[in-house]
Amino acid sequence: MLGLGIVVPLLPYYADTLGATGIGIGLIFSGFALSRAVFMPLIGRYSDRKGRKYFILIGLALFTILSVAYIFASSVAGLTLVRIAHGFASAMVVPVAMAYVADFSPPGKEGICMGSFNTSLFLGLGCGPLIGGAVLDAVGIEMVFLLMAALSFAAFFICLLFLPEAPPLHHMTSSIRLATMSPYMKPILFFRIMNAYANGTFMVFLPVIATFWFGLSAFEAGVIISLSILATGLFQRPFGKFADVFSKTGLIVYGTVIVSLCLIIIPFTAGFFGLILVSFILGIGSALAMPASTAVVTIAGREFGQGACMGAFNTAMSVGMVTSPIISGYIMDILDIRAVFEISGIVSLIAAIVFLILARRAGIDSYH
Repeated sequence: MLGLGIVVPLLPYYADTLGATGIGIGLIFSGFALSRAVFMPLIGRYSDRKGRKYFILIGLALFTILSVAYIFASSVAGLTLVRIAHGFASAMVVPVAMAYVADFSPPGKEGICMGSFNTSLFLGLGCGPLIGGAVLDAVGIEMVFLLMAALSFAAFFICLLFLPEAPPLHHMTSSIRLATMSPYMKPILFFRIMNAYANGTFMVFLPVIATFWFGLSAFEAGVIISLSILATGLFQRPFGKFADVFSKTGLIVYGTVIVSLCLIIIPFTAGFFGLILVSFILGIGSALAMPASTAVVTIAGREFGQGACMGAFNTAMSVGMVTSPIISGYIMDILDIRAVFEISGIVSLIAAIVFLILARRAGIDSYH
C-alpha cells in the first residue's frame, strides 16, 4: 500500500504532462477502478476455493513489473492501459488479503480485527503521498515509479518467505450472487460505492485544487493527503472497538456526514493549514465508518465466503472510484474545481440518508 500511495496523488501531474484534460484524468483513474471492479469478485471467490497466498504473490509480482511500465507510458491512452493492468493486479491482492484476515476474525471481534488490518492499509497508503511528493520535487517522476517497484518487490519477498497459507474452507458456500443479494450486504455495498465516490473526489482532485487554486507545491499537496489518510489509519483500531460495541449503522452514518461536510468546506478553506485541518477531520470521518462496514462484511463472509464477500465489497468501492473521477472531471470541465467538491459533498450527504433507511430496514445491527 505504501507503493500505491506514493504514486496515486502524483498521477494528475503526470497525466497533465501527457496533455490530459479533466475528463482524461478521470479516465486514467477510472481504468484502474474498472479493472478491479470486474476481477475482484471472481478472484475473491476463487481464493475461497484455491487458497489465498498464491493470488497475493502473483498480484505483487505484477505490481513490481507494472510499476516500471508507468515510465514508458507516453500518452493518455498508454497510461490508461497501464492503470487497467495495475487494477487487475490489485484485484489479486487487496480483497484476498482482507479475506485472509477475516478467516481468523473471532465472532464479536470483527471490528477490532478488520480495524487492525485497515490500519496497516491506510498507514501505508497515507505515508505514500508524503514520500512521493518529496521524491517528485527532488528527482522527478521516474524515480517515483522505480521506488514503487522496489516497495512492491519487497512486499512480494516478505509474503513469499513468511506468509503461511490460510486454512481451506471447502465446506463453506462461496457465492458472489448470494453475497451481493444478501439483505445485510446491500446497504453496505451501497455505502461503499458512495464512500468511494466521495473519497475518490478528494484523492484525485485535492492535488488539483491545492496547486492550481491555492498555489501549493506537489509536496504540500502530498502532506495534506497523507495526513488525511494517516488520520483514517490511526483511528481504525479504536473505532474498530466501537464497531464491536456500538451501532454499526450509526457509526457509518456519522462518519459519512463528517466526510460530506468536509468536502463542501474544502473550496472555502484558506491556505495550506486550513486544508490540513479540514482534510484531517475528513480522515477521521472515514475512520469512523470503515471498521463498522468491514465488520458487517466479515460476518456475512462466514455464510457466503470471505473471498466472495470481500470481493463484492471492494468491487463496490471500485464502482465508486470509476464513476467519481469521470463525473467530477466532467463537472470540472463545464463548471470549475470548486463545484467538484461541493456537488460531491451534497451527493454524499444524500447517500447517508439513503443508507440509514436501507440499514434499518435490513436490521444490520442485529446481524450476527
